[in-house]
Amino acid sequence: MFEKKVVWITGASSGIGEALAVAFSRQGASLALSARRESELERVRKRCSGDAMILPLDVTDHESMPAAVAAVCERFGQIDMLINNAGISQRSLCIDTGMEVYRRIMEVDVMGQIALTRAVLPVMLEQGSGHISVTSSVAGKIGVPYRTGYCAAKHAVIGFFDALRAEVAGKGIQVATIIPGYIRTNISVAALKGDGSTFGSVDDSIAGGMDADRCADVILKGIRRGKPEIPVGEGVEMKALWIKRFFPGIVFKKTAAMLKN
Repeated sequence: MFEKKVVWITGASSGIGEALAVAFSRQGASLALSARRESELERVRKRCSGDAMILPLDVTDHESMPAAVAAVCERFGQIDMLINNAGISQRSLCIDTGMEVYRRIMEVDVMGQIALTRAVLPVMLEQGSGHISVTSSVAGKIGVPYRTGYCAAKHAVIGFFDALRAEVAGKGIQVATIIPGYIRTNISVAALKGDGSTFGSVDDSIAGGMDADRCADVILKGIRRGKPEIPVGEGVEMKALWIKRFFPGIVFKKTAAMLKN
């Protein structure tokens, strides 16, 4: 399914994005790899087989996106898949978090995903085909302490891409929201504290999470099956998705207990 497809991945310099790049390349896809750190993109490119271009991109720089889309189209002639994976997390209480931190999280995790999707969408509409994914989180379904901004952003992208899915239904374009639980990445290391500095360490829950390569395999399987939502994880947080649907009060109590601990 992915052989000779052109897959553009943001947040491709580490974590889930890096694992997806390697997984797609093994399936014969051509890749456009984007993130801010060019040196890390080059490292990831060397791990990939087949054709891969490096396209440094800051998703908060919306004005640069038309040129980026044009560069991918010039190189490959099409864009078959866009994986909106860029993002930043948070580790601070609401009362301790400055508004500039909330704005930064929303700009990266929400507005950046919307802006790039809007830039790529005309290409896919003209092709009459395409696939757009966004990496949300279990935090996009369940609010937890120390992540008010992150939870807000991840809830927002689920709403946006659910609505987009309805808008492009029947136009040959699939839309999927990826719902990871705890995955072993550096997401907590780069997370923002209330003053805008980085958290700088790995959460125990992240350290004990699913391997990123295994995560990528599950995501590719979900995309191949055309799933509109792709939950991926192996811890108790995945069970919480189902518990909240039927017994939300239990989840509210459990998340409040997380603060006490």
